[in-house]
Amino acid sequence: MEKMNGVTNIKESQSKARLVIFEIAHMISVPMSLTTVIKLKVPDAIWQNGLNIPLSASQILTRLRPHGGGDAENLQRILRLLVCYDIFTEHLSSCGERKYSLAYVGKTLVADEEGLSYAAYILHHHQDALMRAWPLVGKTVEDPTIEPFKKANGEGAISYYTKRPETLDLTHKALAGISVPLMRDILDSYNGFHGIETLVDVGGSSGVTLQLIMQKYPNVRKGINFDLPDMVACAPNIPGVIHVGGDALESVPCGDAIFMKWVLLAWTDDECLKAMQNCYKALPVGGKLIACDPVLPELTNESQRTKALLGGDIFIMTMYRTKGKHRTEQQFKELGISAGFPHFRAVYVDPYMPILEFQK
Repeated sequence: MEKMNGVTNIKESQSKARLVIFEIAHMISVPMSLTTVIKLKVPDAIWQNGLNIPLSASQILTRLRPHGGGDAENLQRILRLLVCYDIFTEHLSSCGERKYSLAYVGKTLVADEEGLSYAAYILHHHQDALMRAWPLVGKTVEDPTIEPFKKANGEGAISYYTKRPETLDLTHKALAGISVPLMRDILDSYNGFHGIETLVDVGGSSGVTLQLIMQKYPNVRKGINFDLPDMVACAPNIPGVIHVGGDALESVPCGDAIFMKWVLLAWTDDECLKAMQNCYKALPVGGKLIACDPVLPELTNESQRTKALLGGDIFIMTMYRTKGKHRTEQQFKELGISAGFPHFRAVYVDPYMPILEFQK
């Protein structure tokens, strides 16, 4: 009996392992299906001014292609897969007809009243230039001196984006679509911008983050949006904000506080240290560097948060810097101390992107 139980357990384990392998082997179906429904504008077809009425694949195609065309069966196959990831909700009638509405994740793919959504972020991550880099992930182990993106496209990601207006525009939309709701959540919970008159945003892109902070905190009278010259060249006019082109690895404009969001992860440890030292020099005594960056857990587990963080870490390694990385809280603290900041605290206002305060 004991031997039979052992054999049964081995078979069950092998069966579970096969399911995991099948899921991983086919996992690319998920982002590719998601980019497909975004490009087809399926979420918008279902949403229809907030009605979110369940529709069949045929009904969705009728809204997308009123003059006919398209394969409803294949669209339904894509929708069924995305139901598993809370993009859509499936409604199965007694006669077997399947209809679909937007689930909570799918609703984030529809533009809000400001024209923002997470859709551009998904499209940005799956452009042809980025997809060409993924087969070369192994090269980061063999030769960490050149990023797979650069190997695949002949130049680094930032250089590639800034030379192509349509790609740069998608980048701005992707960053704004993620940054605005994230910053609103942060500003609802974090009060560390009180008492600041001049705020520098390092890597601020279009300046939208500074705009949100200054709307919430009128004590911030001057905002300096600091980014690479090509990134700020087309930034819009924002009251109280000046756009300054430069490189944080060389110097940083002076301010009462310096803000960084999604910046440190794209640098090596040495570059982070250099940039943070430049921030230290640009701050008055008592001033602070406020960073918003992904923070890895010390222990690896199977939580959705950990999977998202570690997946993002490989994305950075592949697309931007082979030695850029997501870091643990302790690693950030040690970088801050090395840069001269005696005080550090982490404020977990967001599970993926906490606030990291380094005070001079």
